[in-house]
Amino acid sequence: MPYYVYKIIPPFKQLEWVHTFEKYKEASAQAKIMRAAMTPRDNYTIKIIFAGNPLQAEDLLSQEREPEPMIGDDY
Repeated sequence: MPYYVYKIIPPFKQLEWVHTFEKYKEASAQAKIMRAAMTPRDNYTIKIIFAGNPLQAEDLLSQEREPEPMIGDDY
């Protein structure tokens, strides 16, 4: 399965496909280059997603994730 690089643009989580890579190392390198080139005025984030196809990648990126537990939330 390939790795997809996307720009995620707020406020409605608009997804913009950037590139597809077969290896994580290549996708990670591209994402790092793009993040380093961002300016403070850029209003988006860069994400890498491992998925079977672009539709699945966009579905995974659109899902809301459960927040991480906070210290002291165990009671």
